[in-house]
Amino acid sequence: MKKLLLPALLIGTFATLAGCSTPSLITLNDGREIQAVDAPKFDRDAGFYELQQLDGKRTRINKDQVRTISDL
Repeated sequence: MKKLLLPALLIGTFATLAGCSTPSLITLNDGREIQAVDAPKFDRDAGFYELQQLDGKRTRINKDQVRTISDL
């Protein structure tokens, strides 16, 4: 019974965490599109959106370069 409990809890935890992320599509003013793992966070002090791309790269984009942000 204990051998099944730990894997079941781990699977449940990962399934819950996977359901929390909302992949996003950021369209820039020049027409380029960037896909992000989750909704980008906006840093008001710096004026940049911070996001993680699908390949794992952390990226910062100036708010003046962003045309739209939408959920995938």
